[in-house]
Amino acid sequence: MVNERVKRITILKIPVDIVMPDDLEGVIKAMYSDGKNHQIVLLSMSDLMHARHSSEFRTMIAGASLVIPISLSIIKMARFLRRPLPIRYEPFAFIVQVLGILERWGKSTYLFGACPKSLTKASRNIKATFPGLHVVGSHSSRFSKNFHPKIVEAIRKATPTLLLVGRGVPGGERWIPRNLKHFNAGIQLWCSDVFDVFAERRHRPPAGLFSKGLEWFFYVPRNPWRIFRIVTWFRLKIIGLWYRIRRL
Repeated sequence: MVNERVKRITILKIPVDIVMPDDLEGVIKAMYSDGKNHQIVLLSMSDLMHARHSSEFRTMIAGASLVIPISLSIIKMARFLRRPLPIRYEPFAFIVQVLGILERWGKSTYLFGACPKSLTKASRNIKATFPGLHVVGSHSSRFSKNFHPKIVEAIRKATPTLLLVGRGVPGGERWIPRNLKHFNAGIQLWCSDVFDVFAERRHRPPAGLFSKGLEWFFYVPRNPWRIFRIVTWFRLKIIGLWYRIRRL
């Protein structure tokens, strides 16, 4: 937990943080000012359920400085379990807010992930949208295995305030905690589609779908296997009911 502006609760034994929108800037400033490394996790329903069965993933979430819920199911489960209600954020909008905060204070970012074409255009659009934000380096997820240490060293030397990581890096979101020991103080954040959205190669789910918690339907035509998230949703409900009964 970063400071008194953040309230950490647990939902089905997985940490979730409550951060009010008006407090976000203060939280981000505290993270980049204390000389430590801070991972931000954007937590979906499937991530929460996965963390219950993967010790590495659960450890990553528990060790994160900020766990931001992005699924309506998490909020509903908090209400069902009579826990304090977290604030849900749309992933891309959250990242835009963070970049805006860093820009206002003249901070920097390093971009890592996606294919070269997406990353180049994303970098160009980020610089145009946030002219006061210093993009101190970037590298796509296309590289040979033996080149990986050089990328890690380049990030370390660049000392970005925010290391923004996207699709394609080895290990996905786990890449951050696996390599955190190599970095100086800063903030690390992974989001799968962030660079493709900035590059305008992929679209965000409509606001109407997101507000209803149905944003995953938007991705089904591209990834039909996502339809099986209905099973995960049912499992969440059953486990939540069991926790509620045990409390009674």
